[in-house]
Amino acid sequence: MRIVFMGTPEFAVPSLQALLDSTDEVVGVVSQPDRPKGRGHELAPPPVKILAQQAGIPILQPLKIRTPDFLEALAAWKPDVIAVTAYGRILHAPILNLPPMGCVNVHGSLLPKYRGAAPVQWAVINGESETGITTMLMDEGMDTGSMLLQESIPILPDDTAGTLAPRLASLGGRLLVETISRLKAGTITPMTQDHARATLAPLLKKEDGAIDWSTDAQSIANRIRGLSPWPGAYTFYGQERWNIWKAAAAQTPTQEQPGTLLAVTKQSLTVSTGGGALEILEIQAANSKRMSIAQFLAGHRLNPGEQLWAGVSRS
Repeated sequence: MRIVFMGTPEFAVPSLQALLDSTDEVVGVVSQPDRPKGRGHELAPPPVKILAQQAGIPILQPLKIRTPDFLEALAAWKPDVIAVTAYGRILHAPILNLPPMGCVNVHGSLLPKYRGAAPVQWAVINGESETGITTMLMDEGMDTGSMLLQESIPILPDDTAGTLAPRLASLGGRLLVETISRLKAGTITPMTQDHARATLAPLLKKEDGAIDWSTDAQSIANRIRGLSPWPGAYTFYGQERWNIWKAAAAQTPTQEQPGTLLAVTKQSLTVSTGGGALEILEIQAANSKRMSIAQFLAGHRLNPGEQLWAGVSRS
C-alpha cells in the first residue's frame, strides 16, 4: 500500500509513527505550514513535519490546498489511500477522489458525537465518562463520512484535555493501521452515521475560557479540565486576571451571590456558584507561574466575602 499521510499537531504524531512501523509504505506527508511560536515568534515546524523529516519522507506544506499545483504534487505520489489525522483543513472532492481506496480519517470521538475541531476538549467540558476514536471514510462534510472502526476509552475523573489527548492519539494510531489493513483485505464494512444523533465540537477560542460563576460547580470544574492546557479557564479579581488550572466541585450549600469567596485556606479557595461551591486548588495570576493555593496566598491577601467576576474585569 502506498500511503500519503496528512496531519499537523502532536495528536497526529502517533498515527504517522504507527504507519511508519507498519508493513505499508508512507510515500509522502502533508502538513500545515510552519507557524510563529514563543515570545520570539520564530517559525517552528509542526510536530508531524519533524517526524517526517526524521524518517526521510517527502513533505508538502501548502498554504492553500485548492490549487492545481498541490493536487498535481499529491497525485504524483500515486497514493492507494490517504490517511488523515488532525490535519486542520476540510478536504474537497478532487483530493477525496484521488486515492482508489479513499481518504481515511482518525477522529477523536465516538461519532456521530462531537463532530468538529475540538472533540477531546468538549467531551471533558460536557462531563462525559467515556470517549474514543472513530476511523471513517471522509466525505466533503464535517466528520460526516461512513464509519469504519470505533473503540472507546474511559475519561478519568481528574483527566484534562491535555492528559486525555495522548491516550486517544495512541489509540488512533493503532486503529488507523488496523483500518487500512482490513480495507486492503476487504474485511471491513463502512457504516453510515446516524446523523440525527450528531453533536458538534466547535473550535475553541480564548474567550471560551471565561468562567461563568452563575453555572453550577460541577459544570465549572469540568470546563476547567476541558480547557487545560488551552485556552485555559480564567476569572477576574478586581482588575487582576487569574487562570484557574485545577478545581473540584464541593457539596457546600450557599446562598451567596455566585463568584463570592466563601472560604480562604492554604488548601483551597472556595467560591460560590449557581449550584454549590467550587474549590480552587491551582491558580495562576497574571505574569506569574501556576501554583498551589498556599504558594498563591504568600503573595495575595484574600478575605471571605470578596468577589470574583466572570469574563470581564471589574474595579
